[in-house]
Amino acid sequence: MIINHPLLGPRDASEFTYLGDAALIDRPDWQAENAAEAFHDYAYLRDNPAGEHRELWYHETGDRSWLVVTRNTLTHEISKVELARDVARARGRSK
Repeated sequence: MIINHPLLGPRDASEFTYLGDAALIDRPDWQAENAAEAFHDYAYLRDNPAGEHRELWYHETGDRSWLVVTRNTLTHEISKVELARDVARARGRSK
């Protein structure tokens, strides 16, 4: 599988480590009234979708960047690759 890194271009997936659902970018507020429940859900509950899914990948043997990869879990086709920092910043502005 080839991941088209936004800064470095096409790279083999063996350079990356899969780290799970990209929803992990949205950490719960530790000061919220329901923080314990929110962190439980954050740490232990995961979706296992068949189809398009946003995932975190870490460029371990490259520039050590974090990416959000939108990938079809049935076909492994990648439709979008973004720097995780840009995704996090955009979410921060939209809240």
